[in-house]
Amino acid sequence: MDLASELMSKLDNKISFTIPVFGGIPVPESVVTTWGIMAFLMLMTIIFVRNLKMVPTGPQVYVEAIVGGLNHFFEGILGEEGKRYFPYLGTVALYIGFANVIGIVGLTSPTKDINVTGGLALLSILLIEYSGIHAKRVKGWIKSFSEPMAILLPINILEIFIRPISLCMRLFGNVLGSFVVMELLKYVIPAVIPVPFSFYFDIFDGLIQAYVFVFLTSLFMKEKMEA
Repeated sequence: MDLASELMSKLDNKISFTIPVFGGIPVPESVVTTWGIMAFLMLMTIIFVRNLKMVPTGPQVYVEAIVGGLNHFFEGILGEEGKRYFPYLGTVALYIGFANVIGIVGLTSPTKDINVTGGLALLSILLIEYSGIHAKRVKGWIKSFSEPMAILLPINILEIFIRPISLCMRLFGNVLGSFVVMELLKYVIPAVIPVPFSFYFDIFDGLIQAYVFVFLTSLFMKEKMEA
């Protein structure tokens, strides 16, 4: 098998199994991996929230540092009025972070599937528009499309569709690009040399992409929430 064929086979989102209802519902590998990440995060949540203490010790210190850091980050963008959105945004940040770095243990990142990144982007744009409606009410939200000038109305409406595409393709493109680069490195140079590159592409770049996704989502929300 040549390099191109090998890459295409690895990029293909394989079907893990089929649910035998309605003629068979195929469940791709990205969905199964996502379920695994969800189960892992839920298990960690159950483990680390047991026996919480007023003065944190042990693992509780790190959990509170992560949660506090995420809340502080989102508060810096959205302010106090955006606190209702912190749990969702923090969950998305953790999911994308884990999804992007999971390749370090040999699993296929679900964010390599455009359907996954598209679904995340769709949820983000729904949250962005909802935050605008909640802050300005329906009348103010509709009026915001003609601000700062009525002539910008078509462009502001078009942004509803442009933003999710941008969020989707940015995350998908970066994860896919990192995967292809790592596969090429493994193919053309000895196995031990790609290790530092793997730490960069699978960990550093993966976490940066999680940061960028939630940062842009929060930024767009703040824009919608502003009077």
